Amino acid sequence: QVQLVESGGGLVQAGGSLRLSCTASGLTFSSYSMGWFRQAPGKEREFVAAIRWSGSSTYYTDSVKGRFTISRDNAKNTVYLQMNSLKPEDTAVYYCAAARGVGLPTTRPLYDYWGQGTQVTVSS
Repeated sequence: QVQLVESGGGLVQAGGSLRLSCTASGLTFSSYSMGWFRQAPGKEREFVAAIRWSGSSTYYTDSVKGRFTISRDNAKNTVYLQMNSLKPEDTAVYYCAAARGVGLPTTRPLYDYWGQGTQVTVSS
């Protein structure tokens, strides 16, 4: 049974930082590209960042470039999202997801497994 468990969310003031973690079990983690998505109230779930299985390549949506960093530790079956210079518009539930194979998927249907999400709230 595949499980993705996110942690690290919380309440932070604008300009602050948070680091999200997502630990996977039940799959061969190093065979999967990993992604982070987010969903704000009343909005669709949107792509945030992705990292290739090897960690050699990453991709970000424009609104987080230069502020967020995705990384992974295959020995720990964990993917991270370091979020700096947070803005109120970053407030959302953040989800990690796993996509089998190579590439840097940016759309939801390309991902095979999803976590339950962790809430990030940025106050102004």
